Amino acid sequence: MRSKRRRFIILVSTFLIVLATTIFLISQSRTTFSPEEIIEPQNRVPVDTSKKEDRDVETQGKVVYLTFDDGPSKLTAEFLDLLKEHDIKATFFMQGSQLQRTQFQSDVRRAVQEGHYVGAHSITHQYKKLYQEKQFVPEMHETLSLIHDITGEKPHLVRPPYGSVPGLASKQIRDQIAEAGIKLWDWTIDSNDWRHKDQPNEIVENIKRSTKSNLEVVLMHEKPQTLEALPDIINFYKQEEYKFAVYDESEHVQMNFLKDDRL
Repeated sequence: MRSKRRRFIILVSTFLIVLATTIFLISQSRTTFSPEEIIEPQNRVPVDTSKKEDRDVETQGKVVYLTFDDGPSKLTAEFLDLLKEHDIKATFFMQGSQLQRTQFQSDVRRAVQEGHYVGAHSITHQYKKLYQEKQFVPEMHETLSLIHDITGEKPHLVRPPYGSVPGLASKQIRDQIAEAGIKLWDWTIDSNDWRHKDQPNEIVENIKRSTKSNLEVVLMHEKPQTLEALPDIINFYKQEEYKFAVYDESEHVQMNFLKDDRL
């Protein structure tokens, strides 16, 4: 009797050890992350932009779009001054909470008057509200309406905060975006300028290293270090014989990580 009980205990113990080992191995190979964990606080998920040949075909020669997020700000006028000095038009993605500040609205009007494109970058820039609480389309509508009220223009282009991946992976929300007539733009080069406070040279070098294709869309922000780096960025692209372009709604170029041709 004791022998049978001992064998039973050994069998049960062996089974539990095997089960525990299996569970551990599975947990190690299938770790999952929430969006908040994989997205850095002020930036976004890195996306492979190495295969951009399909977009290159759409352009003649070498073209670069300089884009600036998170304005308008106290630096907007200085960015406009510098761009005017170099006779370059840029694409701005402005945030609703900033557009509501009346002291910046004259610079928004000036941007449009000088030939720049002003698109939307949401009201709150909050991941949870935009993607988890499904407020992306309402917030973009509100921001686009603010731009219209300030400038008289009716833009349709928006830049998703943190990029379209993974927040807009759901086809359901992309269907809503398409039905609303909203277009999306991500980027081909992330300057990571927000990381490099007081280090404009790092921003320039990062852009140089990342420039590989005939069509580039450079993500930047209205930051002091970006303003300081901008002349060198412009000179680099001039030396590389790129043409500076501004977004044109009549010739929309697909530029979203999801490769959704409706957007």
